[in-house]
Amino acid sequence: MNRIKTYTEFYQFYLTEHKNKTCRVLHFIGTFLVFVLAFLAVYLSESVLWFFVPVLGYGFAWVGHFFFEKNKPATFSYPLWSLLSDFKMFFDILLGKISFDASKDA
Repeated sequence: MNRIKTYTEFYQFYLTEHKNKTCRVLHFIGTFLVFVLAFLAVYLSESVLWFFVPVLGYGFAWVGHFFFEKNKPATFSYPLWSLLSDFKMFFDILLGKISFDASKDA
């Protein structure tokens, strides 16, 4: 596979790797929990909560990929763009730019 050179190109690839509705829902839940735990870690000054941030974020996402999407997470090839795209997809879903159901995306 040729290396992707731009983030725009990567995000389009990323969305094709997240067509399964359950996978997208799991990503959304995991990312939401990342925000909740990060807030609680700061608000409660509980540094141990930071340990669970990547565990929950990646845990939900990887279950989605391995059991529902049946593909390898983009994190392994493009770690930073993949992390950025997790948050972008979360907000795109939240704002209604894309759907949990990929067949409804424009």
